[in-house]
Amino acid sequence: MPALTLIGKPGCHLCDDARTVITEVLGDFDDVELTELSILDDAALAAEYSEDIPVVLIDGRVHSNWRVDPARLRAKLLEAS
Repeated sequence: MPALTLIGKPGCHLCDDARTVITEVLGDFDDVELTELSILDDAALAAEYSEDIPVVLIDGRVHSNWRVDPARLRAKLLEAS
């Protein structure tokens, strides 16, 4: 089961958009869970990703930032499963 992580922050409209796309895509995957992390809670994440949020990681590797393409995310999750 691939590990899917969304890095963002509260009040970020792009993060909200990314969460919506991810939630829709995850409807096709029973075995994938989303973990959300906030750059406001982790100085290391803020230092690395503050200009790139939202950031989507699959198995710890950056899959996308700013916008999430549902077809691309679905294909990558299928490949990682």
